[in-house]
Amino acid sequence: MSEIETPSASGVQPAAPAQVRFSDFGLSPDILRALTDQGYEYPTPIQAQAIPVVLQGRDVMGAAQTGTGKTAGFSLPIIQLLLAHASPSMSPARHPVRALILTPTRELAVQVAENVAAYSRHTPLRSTVVYGGVDMKPQTAILRNGVEIIIATPGRLLDHIEQKTVSLGQVQMFVMDEADRMLDMGFLPDLQRIINLLPKQRQNLMFSATFSPEIKKLANSFLNSPVTIEVARSNATADKVTQVVYKVLEEHKRDAVAHILRSREMKQVIVFSNTKIGASRLARGLEQEGMKASAIHGDKTQQERMAALEAFKRGEIDVLVATDVAARGLDISDLPCVINYDLPYNAEDYVHRIGRTGRAGASGDAISIYSDKDERLLADIEKLIKQTIKRGELQGFSPSARANDERRPVRRDGDRAGAGAGAGERGPRPERSGERERYGRPNGPSPRSNKVDPWFLKPYEPTRSTRPATPEATTSQAPSKPKQKIAALLGGLPKN
Repeated sequence: MSEIETPSASGVQPAAPAQVRFSDFGLSPDILRALTDQGYEYPTPIQAQAIPVVLQGRDVMGAAQTGTGKTAGFSLPIIQLLLAHASPSMSPARHPVRALILTPTRELAVQVAENVAAYSRHTPLRSTVVYGGVDMKPQTAILRNGVEIIIATPGRLLDHIEQKTVSLGQVQMFVMDEADRMLDMGFLPDLQRIINLLPKQRQNLMFSATFSPEIKKLANSFLNSPVTIEVARSNATADKVTQVVYKVLEEHKRDAVAHILRSREMKQVIVFSNTKIGASRLARGLEQEGMKASAIHGDKTQQERMAALEAFKRGEIDVLVATDVAARGLDISDLPCVINYDLPYNAEDYVHRIGRTGRAGASGDAISIYSDKDERLLADIEKLIKQTIKRGELQGFSPSARANDERRPVRRDGDRAGAGAGAGERGPRPERSGERERYGRPNGPSPRSNKVDPWFLKPYEPTRSTRPATPEATTSQAPSKPKQKIAALLGGLPKN
């Protein structure tokens, strides 16, 4: 069962006024039927404010902390407005692209597409999702059959535009979801190209958890007298998310995470790492500790990432180690805790990371591990969220001896440098500079057992300026001048 980003995954009714229901917005019976199938009746605050404004055809600039239901806030009115053009015809010409939703990541695109498909399941409207990292052919086949709503990442959408498999000439509604993240990921040139391809007359919607000055500048360039909707202060964290930080030595971080997971018997936990290599290593380390863990990051294929995410949702994986590629758009019900193995370099990413828990009014825990070198990052986060995060102590935590050994360099054969001198183990390799120094001496040992070209062992022969030249010598030495210099550099000088 897909996770829908609406208010009631945990069964807790939102804080919106009780008298406001989805049925009060004048939505189609087909849409209300789909909402009933999901068990949703009351909108969240962002939905209660955004849906009526979008239905009026106004441009919207919506800001709300993650997990409050922004997706339904724009997808429900889009479906309602497009129902006037819905057609049961099989002809692709009757299903032109009328709504475009851009997202920064594949995971978020898939999430939004699942929401849109669920809300429009009882209508003739067609929708699809296009993103990179997978074959274009299946996407092309769907696009050629005609769809009214496209959810896409910018790069793959431009690929389809260049291949002429999609036309944006009839787009009536344009949505930019998580716009600040798109700028962070360097999508601004792609966004400008896509916006230039859209019709001048259209409705524009921009939704995000935060709005930086750069985002506001971008909004002013294409939004037309937008209505600003902000249901929480900028960069606010959810009130029901308990935040705590634990300070440990850098080399003890992995043991600290394992201790937290074991001592609290946690399931369904997302652990965030700043690097792809760090995420993979941490996942492997937790598996060695006997935990069910997997990693998702940019080096994984799309199929691997989606498979890991689905296994996590089904409970087959207890710990999902992720980079910030998963910090947005993941809507997982009953996620009790997120752990920051690394504090994010961008303070705003902290808000999005901990927003994975405490969704839809539920409570959650946000735990962060930091060391001395992370003090500045922690200060930036506290300055952004305008609060001091509680410092805690890990009761009963005793780092293993392995933690110190992990800091030592690793050779390609997998053995720790200098570790052990038992049978079959090699000693530490000399440094490269030392190798050159040793092997450059005439009497030094040979660096390898390969056969040596005798030419390199010839003694140095002086040039004409130091030795009289005979016709025979001139003939034999003329083409060999570069070789004489090379021989000298390689230690071919005669012994004294």
